[in-house]
Amino acid sequence: MTTVLIDYDSGNLHSAQKAFERMAAEVGAGDVIVTGDADVVAKADRIVLPGDGAFPHCRENLGSQSGIEEALQDAVINRAVPFMGICVGMQMLATTGHEYEPTAGLGWIAGDIRQIAPADASLKIPHMGWNDLILDAPHPVLEGVQTGDHAYFVHSYAMQVADPAHLLAHVDYAGDITAIVGRDNIIGMQFHPEKSQDAGLRMIANFLRWAP
Repeated sequence: MTTVLIDYDSGNLHSAQKAFERMAAEVGAGDVIVTGDADVVAKADRIVLPGDGAFPHCRENLGSQSGIEEALQDAVINRAVPFMGICVGMQMLATTGHEYEPTAGLGWIAGDIRQIAPADASLKIPHMGWNDLILDAPHPVLEGVQTGDHAYFVHSYAMQVADPAHLLAHVDYAGDITAIVGRDNIIGMQFHPEKSQDAGLRMIANFLRWAP
C-alpha cells in the first residue's frame, strides 16, 4: 500500500512526512511518498493534500502542477481513494475561498472559506496554538479521539460548510470554528495532525487503516 503526500510548493512537508512514516510503520500501512508526479498520485492507495499560506496561492500552485488536479479528481471522486486535506489542503475542498479575492476551490464539500471573526475582539487573528476539539459526529478516522483532545491550529480563515452533516468537529474561539469536515472517502482537518501529539498521530493512524 502507498500513501502519497502531494508536493505542490505550498508548505514544508517534512513534519507531515515524518508523522505519516512513523504511523505507517506502526500500523503496517506500507510506504509514504512525497511527490508532485501525477502518475504516482494516480496509483496511490491513499492521498494527503497539505497546504500552508494563502488560499489563492495554494490553489494556483495546485492547478499549475501538470496533471495533478486531474489525477486527484479521478482518484478521489471517481474511484473513492481515501483522501485527507490538511490546513489549506482542507480549505481547498470548499466551493469558494474568500481570502484576498474569490477563488474557486475543488468543490468536493460545499461551503465557503471566510475570515475568522471572534466575538471577543481581544482574541488575536490568526487563531494560532492549541485548542480543544469538540466532536460533532462519529467517524472512523476519529476513533479513540474525544471531545477535549487538543489540536494545533495556525490559520486566519475557516470553512463554513453548507451541509451540517459534513461537519465532524469544531473548536470554540469566541465562536465556533470548523475543525474537521468529511463525507464519503474524504476528510479534511483545519489543524495540523502531524503537530497535534497523541490525538493527531491517532487520527493519522486511523486514516492509514481507513477503508471507506
